Amino acid sequence: MNGRIALVTGGGSGLGRASSLALLSAGWTVVLAGRRKEALEETAALADAGPDRVLAVPADIRSPEEVTRLFDAVRDRYGRLDLLFNNAGAAAPRRPITETPFADWNRVLDTIVTGSFLCAREAFRLMSTQTPQGGRIINNGAPSAHVPRPNSAAYTAAKHAVLGLTKVLALDGRPYGISCGQIDVGNVAPPDGRPQPAAMQADGTMAVEATIPVERFTEALLLMASQPPDTVIQSLVVLPATMPFVGRG
Repeated sequence: MNGRIALVTGGGSGLGRASSLALLSAGWTVVLAGRRKEALEETAALADAGPDRVLAVPADIRSPEEVTRLFDAVRDRYGRLDLLFNNAGAAAPRRPITETPFADWNRVLDTIVTGSFLCAREAFRLMSTQTPQGGRIINNGAPSAHVPRPNSAAYTAAKHAVLGLTKVLALDGRPYGISCGQIDVGNVAPPDGRPQPAAMQADGTMAVEATIPVERFTEALLLMASQPPDTVIQSLVVLPATMPFVGRG
């Protein structure tokens, strides 16, 4: 992967930070995007890579103008982009739909759906015109892109929209050598070692569910990212083996 350029949104914390560090360890050059400059710089400082291989660019992906500036920075610094990981997300307290504030709905949809669209649009513009042409987009979905949890209208709608976006990007990218796949990860163990909180089940009961270490996620992401240009892993679901996802649990 030496010489390959990746852009990770939400690179200042959580799965974005873990993914960025894994890509750097695998030899990628990584552009870190996110709203908090200090958090991006913390991720860069944790990387065992020289300053030429990691670039922190503060950007709010909900803003078309800031996304354009982000991709201009990639183009000016590296001249191309090989991988976009649309990772940035937003959560909201779980409430019945009758009690879901409009502001929460807008914030979640703007970040997850609009942000992914804006970044994918700029990635297409760059990847379709660079030499050699092409690249890869990986969208961070969730089990909620397929099966909802109770009281999660905004998040579930957003992740279903990401699934649709993934499919259309995969189709529209074919003429330009741009592939697109989606990774859906289940419960990841909290990085600070806190106990996993109980989650509401479909029948309204609460249960503490199994988790996987974050390394299982980054291993899967690297597998998707490392495929040759003529191959795509279209969809990959990574879950604790006992997580209630398959069936009616």
